Amino acid sequence: MCRPKSGNKGRRGCLATSVMLLDCEKLTHWRFEEQFNAMFEGRRDYMKWICLKYENPAAIGFFENEWNDFDHLTDRTKMLHTTKRKHQSWKAGLPIDYRPADTFQLFPPRHWIRRARRSLFGDYGLLVRECLDKGIVSEAQLREAMGENHLRHDALELIERVPTLAA
Repeated sequence: MCRPKSGNKGRRGCLATSVMLLDCEKLTHWRFEEQFNAMFEGRRDYMKWICLKYENPAAIGFFENEWNDFDHLTDRTKMLHTTKRKHQSWKAGLPIDYRPADTFQLFPPRHWIRRARRSLFGDYGLLVRECLDKGIVSEAQLREAMGENHLRHDALELIERVPTLAA
C-alpha cells in the first residue's frame, strides 16, 4: 500500500513510495541485487521502479494521503512529509550537499509571487505560522522540538517574518 504522488508526477501515474506498507510474502519477485545492478547498468529505469510501474497495478492498494502528507499539516495528518530538502529540520546548519533545482518560469506570473514569498518567509513559514495561529502547535512545543534537535533552531525567527494570517 502507498498513496498516489501529487502534482505532475501524480498525474502521470507515479506512486509515492516514500511510505509504504508491504506484504513481504507477496514480493517474492523482488530481486534487490539484480534490480539495483540493472538500474546502475542502465537496463532498469529508476523513475519507473520508484513509482512502482514495474508492479502489477491490481496488487497495489492505497491508504489515506494523511499517512504520507506532503507539506500539509492538519489535525488529520498521521505522517508529515517535507518535500523541500533545504527546509527539512535535520538539514538546518548543515552544508548543502545537493544542487537545488531552479524551477522558476517567466510565465505564468504565479511563479513571480511564489519566488517572492519564498525569499521573504521561506518555503514553510506560512504553514508553521498558520499552525501556531490555529493552536495546532504551541510555541512551547516548537521550543521543545528545537531543544531536541528535531526542528531547526531558527524556526521562531523565521515565523516572526511571516504576517499573521487573517481569520
